[in-house]
Amino acid sequence: MPKRGKKYLEAAKKVDKTALYDADKALALVVESASAKFDESVEVHVKLGVDGRHADQQVRGAIVLPHGTGKTNKVLVFAKGPKAAEAEAAGADYVGAEELAQKIQSENWFDFDVVVATPDMMGVVGRLGKVLGPKGLMPNPKSGTVTMDLEKALADIKAGKVEYRLDKANIIHAAIGKVSFGAEKLNDNFNTIMEAIIKAKPAAAKGQYLRSVTVASTMGPGVKINSAKLG
Repeated sequence: MPKRGKKYLEAAKKVDKTALYDADKALALVVESASAKFDESVEVHVKLGVDGRHADQQVRGAIVLPHGTGKTNKVLVFAKGPKAAEAEAAGADYVGAEELAQKIQSENWFDFDVVVATPDMMGVVGRLGKVLGPKGLMPNPKSGTVTMDLEKALADIKAGKVEYRLDKANIIHAAIGKVSFGAEKLNDNFNTIMEAIIKAKPAAAKGQYLRSVTVASTMGPGVKINSAKLG
């Protein structure tokens, strides 16, 4: 176990590790126990009762948070012709086609947070699957990042759209804002993403769907939420 700093240990004393908190109280604790000198991000970690190895038990999607994430995402768009012009006008940070794919492959270039592509560009983007996939950057129709409506896609991303997907341990990790938002705005964002995750429950999922829900700031202790009250 890594040695914890004095600030972390002080913050951890405020949290009862055996308790399951209501969401609003949990987020108030997260804000209260954040002690870093920078504006810490706040994340939710949701362990689901599914087996993501099966296609019919995958949980994936995207949602625009009411108060955004507090982070300005750099967006790379794969598009050509009029669609490239549309992407540039809508505020994309990088727009291109084969030359950008080549830059990613040959220079290990990853100066972006989200990748969007028009459907006709997926032949080019598909070749990047091995490098974009592990970083969670591969465009996907379910998350709205493979689309002809680039204007809407970019507006949503810039407004605070977050993607959620299962990792190998069947846990979803998602940013829901910054400590500076305060507990009330964080609670709004938390409720929005939890509603989306609950709605995305696969028909094939059996037993308890929400196994555990934890919120934490970048440097702070995890606070467990009573998932039975979430749906």
